[in-house]
Amino acid sequence: MKLSTRSRYGTRMLLDMAQHYNQGPVQLGDIAKRQNISLKYLEQIIIPLKKAYYVESVRGPKGGHLLAKPPEQITVGEIVALLEEGSNLVECIEHAELCERSQNCQTRMIWQEAAQAMFDSLKAITLADLIKRGCGGKSQELNEVLNHPIIPVFKGKR
Repeated sequence: MKLSTRSRYGTRMLLDMAQHYNQGPVQLGDIAKRQNISLKYLEQIIIPLKKAYYVESVRGPKGGHLLAKPPEQITVGEIVALLEEGSNLVECIEHAELCERSQNCQTRMIWQEAAQAMFDSLKAITLADLIKRGCGGKSQELNEVLNHPIIPVFKGKR
């Protein structure tokens, strides 16, 4: 599975905010420059993050954006699930009616278990963990963490 730029850039944006946690509001323009991401794209990505209460906005000349929770309480899995609009690799897991084969599909459970394994791994990594690993602000290292291959654990017979 390839994560969308929306998930990767959203994670980088929140990680940048985590690095500046307790230092006051961070302006999106500053994040855009540090992370080499389009300001317009960050303006789009921040909307669902604000609606989900991961980010708060502060108005005024020294305004900007802050994490609404400590970095220790925000996981990469939560961010990715929000920005990917779900945690399934294929739509038939959540909406069986979309595929006529879903009731008898021999691969459906594999995709479900693979998605579960990936999100279990991502949910175990907080923004604070990424900072401790030295991933803060280093987009290549963060992408390696986000693109790390996950080997699903299959239950039952193979």
